[in-house]
Amino acid sequence: MTKDQPEILLEDDAGVARAAELLGEGRLVALPTETVYGLAADARSDIACARIFDAKGRPRFNPLIVHVSDLAAAEALAAVSPLARDLAGAFWPGPLTLVLPLREGHGLSPLVTAGLGTVALRVPAHPTAQALLSAFGGPLAAPSANPSGRISPTTAAHVVEGLGAQVAAILDAGPCAVGLESTILAPGEASVRLLREGGLPRDAIEAMTGPLLDDTTPGKVQAPGQLSSHYAPSVPLIINSDLSDGHAVTIGFTAADGGDLSLSQSGDLVEAAANLFGHLHAAETLAVSEGKPAIHIAPVPETGLGRAINDRLRRAAAPRT
Repeated sequence: MTKDQPEILLEDDAGVARAAELLGEGRLVALPTETVYGLAADARSDIACARIFDAKGRPRFNPLIVHVSDLAAAEALAAVSPLARDLAGAFWPGPLTLVLPLREGHGLSPLVTAGLGTVALRVPAHPTAQALLSAFGGPLAAPSANPSGRISPTTAAHVVEGLGAQVAAILDAGPCAVGLESTILAPGEASVRLLREGGLPRDAIEAMTGPLLDDTTPGKVQAPGQLSSHYAPSVPLIINSDLSDGHAVTIGFTAADGGDLSLSQSGDLVEAAANLFGHLHAAETLAVSEGKPAIHIAPVPETGLGRAINDRLRRAAAPRT
């Protein structure tokens, strides 16, 4: 580690203990989850949460996801309805975030909720994230560990590239298995609103709840990942392309599409989701190094995890604000 680089920690007991120590000092630590690397801070500390917004350049109106160890820890912070409890029982731990009404005396920093009366809660499945939550002993605010609006990180190297020494340390557990941020739901008394497509496929949720109510880009941001321009590389991204532009870096969905990179050799959507952000990082690097003006990506099927992949691609390709 140098003064310009974060401390790289192994995912062993010593690494987890050091990460918990830094979090206790109000510092920022990048932690691995099954979805993407998160930029973690004590969710009860105004100063620590302010450091998240400053490091990411994140708008203060954009709320943060709070990671907790289990349903009981979530219930200490929010009112959990029977429907929300059923969803948690079915899909926690895992890539699902629930937006729930805050409980009186919750103790969270108001920066976490962006002034809303709700909080976004998730129980991560990654064993290192769970170990850190246990060692720290409290809730962790942890949006993706990247500059706001840019490509999300799925490796420790992506975090270093994006944030450098703005993060005190990174718990390095290798590539993230899911590779897409969590699905975000707002359960009501009898229906469930979908606020963000993500790593838990819509089909799996609807098999339990019935049809979800789409609310993925509301007039007011209610949850992370709802800004129209997000997840974007530094060069323009052209989606649903035939990859015929020889002046662009190209990404195929399958090997049959051709392209400089392929999301999945065989067209497997799980593999494509896991590779998406890593391939966007690689394509961005290739475009910059070769002086190519754009990245073109082939169509991805709008089924299963393809819905979440296309959501990310549409936002990455949207006009910058």
